[in-house]
Amino acid sequence: MHAWICDDPIGPQALSWKELPTPEPKPGEVRVAIRAASLNFPDLLIVQNKYQMKPPLPFVPGSEYAGTVDAVGQGVAHLKQGDAVAAFGGMGGFATHACVDAKLVMQLPSGFAFDDAAAFICTYGTTHHALLDRAELKAGETVLVLGAAGGVGTAAIQIAKAAGARVIAAASSDDKCKLCRELGADDAVNYASSNIRDELKALTGGKGPDIVYDPVGGDLTEPVFRSIAWRGRYLVIGFAQGTIPSLPLNLALLKGASVVGVFWGEFARREPQRNARALGELATWYAQGRIKPVIDQKLPMPQLQAAFERMGSRQVRGKLVMVNH
Repeated sequence: MHAWICDDPIGPQALSWKELPTPEPKPGEVRVAIRAASLNFPDLLIVQNKYQMKPPLPFVPGSEYAGTVDAVGQGVAHLKQGDAVAAFGGMGGFATHACVDAKLVMQLPSGFAFDDAAAFICTYGTTHHALLDRAELKAGETVLVLGAAGGVGTAAIQIAKAAGARVIAAASSDDKCKLCRELGADDAVNYASSNIRDELKALTGGKGPDIVYDPVGGDLTEPVFRSIAWRGRYLVIGFAQGTIPSLPLNLALLKGASVVGVFWGEFARREPQRNARALGELATWYAQGRIKPVIDQKLPMPQLQAAFERMGSRQVRGKLVMVNH
């Protein structure tokens, strides 16, 4: 097998593409012949040593991938050789093969493309958990999506619309706003060229959004929280801008609003049955054409460093997917 190895986490430039012995699955694991793997923001943080989880060196990055089961470990009864699967294993995806705990593997219904499956579990799992479980989104509510043209942002537009919400997308360019409207956003705000508080006031008749979905953090957080509706829910998804913001807590009091943490990986680990039900609902929506991952580019697996460079430059619309031919 071949894999991208990180033995010095100073950034993507230090990764190397190496041939390794193909591993055998341990009890409870399956080995996946990887057809496609997608980049998530934590994949970049992890190879820069900036993520909350610091794996022992050396490691193979790549948290999310899809392919076919090509070996089954002892004690695994629900999967067999040849099954099409997607996995969110945390590690190992930027390679030709990976062994993964069989509990972290989702069997793919027929017709689910590998490229889409590789860009699905993390972004759609996170967003379903955030909007429907943590924020208890009801049809007719207004959802503001920040960083709306990115991987989780595009998933949030689609899931909020599937759940009957009104969606305001916020992104950093007119081009990105156009993509958000094409995906079904009712309105779009370019926060690089306009005052987001004024725009939200105008678009909601002064009421503000009921739910804010924020994977960006940084200097947008406070002005947006000041705009939230009474009983609003502010979903803390991540900090793509790089800085973790602080909020004056009197704002939560004045708005009767909640700041709600969303840690999907931990939810999936602690509440596997609920997570499996959510992924099942998402797979049904995919089959019905209600949701579909937005894929920015597909690149051959050996070009991972170029993909990381594109991700770091904030050019990506949706998800970057690496493919093995």
